[in-house]
Amino acid sequence: MTVKKSERLIVKFITNQASQEEIEALTEWLKEDENQLVFKDFVKTNYAIDTALNNFDSTEVRKQLSERIRKENNVFYKRRFSSYYKYAAILIVALGGFYFYKNSTTAIQSKQNVIIPREDEIVLQLGDESQNLDPNEARTITDKDGNVIGKQEKDRLVYTKAYAKGALVYNTIKIPYGKKFEVQLSDGTLVHLNAGTSLRYPVQFVKNQNRQVYLLGEAFFEVEKDKEHPFDVNTQNVNVEVLGTKFNVDTYSENPRTDVVLVEGKVSLYKDQKTKENQVYLKPGEKGSNERGQSEITTEQVNTEYYTAWIKGSLVFKNASFDDIIKKLERRYNVTFINKNKVLGKEIFNARFDNEPIEVVLKYFSDSYAIDYIIDRDKITIK
Repeated sequence: MTVKKSERLIVKFITNQASQEEIEALTEWLKEDENQLVFKDFVKTNYAIDTALNNFDSTEVRKQLSERIRKENNVFYKRRFSSYYKYAAILIVALGGFYFYKNSTTAIQSKQNVIIPREDEIVLQLGDESQNLDPNEARTITDKDGNVIGKQEKDRLVYTKAYAKGALVYNTIKIPYGKKFEVQLSDGTLVHLNAGTSLRYPVQFVKNQNRQVYLLGEAFFEVEKDKEHPFDVNTQNVNVEVLGTKFNVDTYSENPRTDVVLVEGKVSLYKDQKTKENQVYLKPGEKGSNERGQSEITTEQVNTEYYTAWIKGSLVFKNASFDDIIKKLERRYNVTFINKNKVLGKEIFNARFDNEPIEVVLKYFSDSYAIDYIIDRDKITIK
């Protein structure tokens, strides 16, 4: 196992985000005495564990773990093996919380602080009323008159399939930094909402009218096909019209442009009022872009996976500036970056992270590009 791989496994293990396979790999690696020393040194340097780890008696720990495992002798070996990992994870994480260095005068000591992201709520606005949504809950959603309009299935909001009989009634959902969510509209269209995104949409669509929603942020749409009711996504810069398709729209207010990436089907892009002359059509695998304040919509062939990986929790940076990278990291982890290295901000990087904790991401940039940083709870200062 390479040094970088072992360090990434240690970080994922300490932050309680390692998979079963990763824990097994780390356990095998720790069978070597010299690797146990590497483990202790790495944890002490990066997680500020002092005397608790220095006095750590691995023999005694194994003895205690064996005692606990023996108490489960009525279950299968695989279960006992899993229990070993469970107890080991609890033990190591507990050790990590006992002692912290109080002297933070040096860069290394400052890096020892644990990152504590902010925790903000998902907000659903129903007219004049707003509700907080907990992604771990399941419940019914009612309007101001008490009528059931849908249900929350943990991290997905599902609206009742029906057409509006009167005027359109809009809901707005706001996703904070650090979270994602899904909304299934009343026509069956599924919308994946990225962190820092707001979507305004009708509770029910009206027959014989276009289905229209309003987006600020980033979302991936899986539009339900309905030839009689075209689907429009309205953004600050570009409008997207579809019949039934899959596409990603990136239109954060702080971005210099709006990008629309088509994965499947066909869409048209236009500015302001739609005419035959100002419509630009995309084919699957194409990206349409409009610079803020410009009228032209440009197109190019792209690898769509780069633009949709966020749905599954991955971060992909392709020829991205460091300034752009830290913006995405702020959204993903709900932290704040202060970049004091202005030259670094314009540097170009390529990287991919698959559901990694932010400690792993920072460690990667620190090791690979000699980027130094200081952590203060949810604030990360780049030196």
